[in-house]
Amino acid sequence: MSVAVRINQLTVILLSVHLIPTNPVAEQKLLGKSRKRVNPVLHTDAPAPDPIRDTHRYCNYPNLTEHGWEGHSPADYRLLSVHVMIRHGDRFPLYSIPKTKKPAIDCVLSDKRKPSHPLLASFISHMALGGRGHWEASLGSLPRLPNHSTCEMGELTQTGVVQHLKNGDHLRQAYIKRHSLLTADWSPRQLWVETTGKSRTLQSGLAFLFGFLPRFDWSRLTVRQQWSTLFCGSLCDCPARNRYLDQEQRRQYRQRTADTELERTYITMAKTLGVATKILRAANPVDALLCHFCHGLAFPCSSSRTTSKAPDEGACLTLQHFAVIRRQQKDDELERREAGLYRRYAVLAAHPYLNRTATQMERIARGSQARKGTEEVVFALASAHDVTMAPLLSALGLEGAGFPKFAARLVFELWNGPEAKDNERKSDRKRGRWLKNMFIRVLYNGEDLTFDTAFCRDHNRHSAQPLCPLGNFLSFVRNDMFNIVNATSYQQACHQTVL
Repeated sequence: MSVAVRINQLTVILLSVHLIPTNPVAEQKLLGKSRKRVNPVLHTDAPAPDPIRDTHRYCNYPNLTEHGWEGHSPADYRLLSVHVMIRHGDRFPLYSIPKTKKPAIDCVLSDKRKPSHPLLASFISHMALGGRGHWEASLGSLPRLPNHSTCEMGELTQTGVVQHLKNGDHLRQAYIKRHSLLTADWSPRQLWVETTGKSRTLQSGLAFLFGFLPRFDWSRLTVRQQWSTLFCGSLCDCPARNRYLDQEQRRQYRQRTADTELERTYITMAKTLGVATKILRAANPVDALLCHFCHGLAFPCSSSRTTSKAPDEGACLTLQHFAVIRRQQKDDELERREAGLYRRYAVLAAHPYLNRTATQMERIARGSQARKGTEEVVFALASAHDVTMAPLLSALGLEGAGFPKFAARLVFELWNGPEAKDNERKSDRKRGRWLKNMFIRVLYNGEDLTFDTAFCRDHNRHSAQPLCPLGNFLSFVRNDMFNIVNATSYQQACHQTVL
């Protein structure tokens, strides 16, 4: 079976089973720069599960005030590069519920309609000039804007565009205004942008960049295409990853079929709509119900009802039906962590992207010491999907962070600590100790989770090194992350026998 087919299977599984966002960590007031610790002490004890509250967080309403720890560092630390992966923004459902009307959502953008953003009008006009950009593969044929008055399946909505204008603007404040990571005359070599071949990821990436760049210039922008949703490039051939995926799918199936409340709910929903239970289940109703919920629309009713009559609850799907499905998703997420099969899949699924990021960081770190004035990529953007970001979080040991919400962002920051004396720096370089003053931060939706990652949990954040050493990350990506599959390299892990 091809990689693309298997990844599509995983998309269906994740949509129907694992759409559970994390409970947010209580915010702590920033006390200013500190040489000893930049990260707040996070309180991670979650309240009792509430599927409806969790769904509100998953929707990621763009009218909420944005907070984040991106760009914060101890005094005298210099930001060298930032690598960001985003999930596309809010979209129209990929599936339709049998015998119901599709959600009435307009996907033509308008700054006169809510939700809006101060940059939306200029974004719309700039996208009309997209022919001046540089596009890899088939990306040039995709629309730069959502453009259907009745949204098509999977189409990015105006909410999704605004989410990423807001994301980009937030990181512009953190990295451009605070650290001058890019200037108005930024070079094309300083920016790396890649996306899958779906219009929703391309459009999300463009909205993000329009909010982020100090000056959006089509002539300097090149957008590259990743053919796999795993962003695995030329390293997609990994038989063991597919076998772990098969095992995980079987576990998910057993968990779902053993949930008697879920089965009764599907039967009730099917009777309400007048369809067979197996047909309703195959239609993955949670996908469409999430759209209704996030957009404040009434849950769908059977289209066979006469429109002259007032809606009656007996012929419509309800919040109670939805809550049962969401509750089962949370239960499955907890069982998934305990079983460990998904983590094994995730390590092999995420390694190509992580290895590429590690290589870019290493090159930038070396260049900052050895080749002053040379141009390296200082900002990399990957516009991706939930099935890209979920295994990445798991591979990093951040399974407790929850399933990626719409417009989720995962950020890797590379920092250079205060420089040592000249004679010490030259000596270190000769001994291959150029990593001594290089550090990494990992942030998810604005929260600094660096010391929750598998590669930095044991680092003493109160030590003389208040940030996580880059060397920890490099060792993890190139060797340590394969311990869970009893291997020492990606190739060995991919081609060994899976029991």
